[in-house]
Amino acid sequence: SRQETDAEHAWHLAVMCALLSEYSNEKIDVAHTMLMVLMHDLVEIDAGDTYAYDEKGYETKPQREQAAAKRIYGILPGEQGQKLCALWEEFEAGETDDAKFANAVDRVQPFWGNFSVCGRVWKENGIEAAQGIRRNEVTKEIMPKVWDTVYEQIQQAVENGWLKG
Repeated sequence: SRQETDAEHAWHLAVMCALLSEYSNEKIDVAHTMLMVLMHDLVEIDAGDTYAYDEKGYETKPQREQAAAKRIYGILPGEQGQKLCALWEEFEAGETDDAKFANAVDRVQPFWGNFSVCGRVWKENGIEAAQGIRRNEVTKEIMPKVWDTVYEQIQQAVENGWLKG
């Protein structure tokens, strides 16, 4: 009946890291990945979260988030700040198996949230199926079974009129 708060989103992401880890093609360090998604979200919150399909917002997102990360992690004592900033950087680079998994979960979580409310935000913003596919394709490599489910749900969302075909 309402959008989740930033805190709820972060909580959902952390829990989903644990729950979805069994679907990963690669061995995932769940605790590391949970902390990574939390450090990623902390930066997004400080920078002003950008809606997943906001192309204009994505133009300034890297600069806003870099400034936020520098500010947040700069508050902490040297090594501690560096360690947490490194987690954020790992997420952003998306190259390690843990980061690929974290990025996939970060895409799937809001997708499922939207799907569970009959695509309310998609309909409000005129989102197309192709956008949902592009946004969630990162899931294909690291969690193919989850990708299959998401892809089927995209098709259902089109059939139901929640996403444009």
